Amino acid sequence: MRYAMVIDTLKCVGCSDCVVACQTENNVPIGYCRDWITESVSGTYPTLELELKSERCNHCSSAPCVRCCPTGASHIVEGGIVKVTANECIGCGACIESCPYDARYQHPEGHVDKCTFCHHRLEKGQLPACVSVCPTKCMYFGDLDDPTSEVSQLLKSRKHKVLAPEAGTKPNVYYLIK
Repeated sequence: MRYAMVIDTLKCVGCSDCVVACQTENNVPIGYCRDWITESVSGTYPTLELELKSERCNHCSSAPCVRCCPTGASHIVEGGIVKVTANECIGCGACIESCPYDARYQHPEGHVDKCTFCHHRLEKGQLPACVSVCPTKCMYFGDLDDPTSEVSQLLKSRKHKVLAPEAGTKPNVYYLIK
């Protein structure tokens, strides 16, 4: 099993419901976030294109944050989810520096924090909070190793991209385009 998130950039309206749901579900301190909305404009006026997308930890199959963690606090659990064990983290920040997605932050309590794909919800058979609240249903979550899963089918049928493919991290968050 390998969990993946697929986000349809043609459906995302940048409402930030995913961000608020994550902060609420995971008790993220005010002023911090585990996911965020980005917008990018491409083209030349008057032919411009706006792309909105929800970003977070990419739960990489080749995660540099896990490799560089001196205590093993950053680790991969079943399904390929990259997690941080707070009481094992010494807050050195090596994982923050190694992440090409800027997906980690120093929690005020001294440990590093990040998206977990709401692992605690997955264990109960629920979707990540961000996916469950999206009003445009632009976010999909499932097992990439299952060829019949919705995420696998979407990636087979639509053009898609990952962020920073040149980093070689093998990210498991995909963005559907055009």
